[in-house]
Amino acid sequence: MSSTRIDADTIRRLPKAVLHDHLDGGLRPATVVELAESVGHTLPTTDPDELAAWYVEAANSGDLVRYIATFEHTLAVMQTREGLLRTAEEYVLDLAADGVVYGEVRYAPELNTRGGLTLAEVVETVQEGLAAGMAKAAAAGTPVRVGTLLCGMRMFDRVREAADLAVAFRDAGVVGFDIAGAEDGFPAADHLAAFEHLRRESVPFTIHAGEAHGLPSIHQAVQVCGAQRVGHGVRLTEDIPDLAGGKLGRLASWIRDRRIALEMCPTSNLQTGAATSIAEHPITPLKDLGFRVTVNTDNRLVSGTTMTREMTLLVERAGWSAEDLRTVTLNAVKSAFLPYDERVALIRDVILPGYDAAL
Repeated sequence: MSSTRIDADTIRRLPKAVLHDHLDGGLRPATVVELAESVGHTLPTTDPDELAAWYVEAANSGDLVRYIATFEHTLAVMQTREGLLRTAEEYVLDLAADGVVYGEVRYAPELNTRGGLTLAEVVETVQEGLAAGMAKAAAAGTPVRVGTLLCGMRMFDRVREAADLAVAFRDAGVVGFDIAGAEDGFPAADHLAAFEHLRRESVPFTIHAGEAHGLPSIHQAVQVCGAQRVGHGVRLTEDIPDLAGGKLGRLASWIRDRRIALEMCPTSNLQTGAATSIAEHPITPLKDLGFRVTVNTDNRLVSGTTMTREMTLLVERAGWSAEDLRTVTLNAVKSAFLPYDERVALIRDVILPGYDAAL
């Protein structure tokens, strides 16, 4: 495999894995327009191209709270069975078109009940849509496997209910759990009972941490709550005062030594102000220091991005090579919430041969 720079067309052909991607942040603009009309919801514009541009512009505020507010319009069209089926199916097909072979999609069922669906009905409907998408992708010769992470909203009081759902549906496509929402002021430890319940039931979980809040957030996620992965984790560098020298603090050492994956989302982190540029994003020095970093999209509509685009930006602006892309893809599969033998098979039968064929 060459260690030289590669172009976007080659990157597009590479097999990819994404661990951190929100269902309600990845709708097709045209779908939002059509579904909004059917439910009587008013959008900033009804032109799909203009709507796509509006999302990216509105999210480029440098503020996580305002970034989250852009979800008002996608959630408005995801309150019915029809809306959830369509968006879930299209989600899978869009991953497949981008060369993703394994993905984990996350969403908070409590945000999809305004139309009268119960929490269980929301989960059942999304799983039905994902299954339809996977069947169509396989039939088209671009198979992709998608597992679901159920989210609790950390600023509300239904996190334990969401955890119970993850346990109930763990044999029906749900592979793990997360808490999402405004990070600063809503510590993960407030929901410790939910995480203890998940550990007792052997359901893995990740926690959004180290994006809008610093090291205490990451420490709580890992050391108090027991997260197996960290969502974003950008501010872990605050525990590595000398990135060039590579001297790690105790928390950073713990995370690296125990191979706790960092679900890093470069473009999203620029939008929320967690990073200043792709070239200076912490993902590159953390990768070079041996952390298990992964590349993710977070919200494809809101960030106007894809896995191909994220990887291309890292190649063009941060000097990444084909070997770097291979490494972070393997990192993602190794840290996927899948049984060990299935991860091994995915690497052996799909990722490695796919890289060999593309390069």
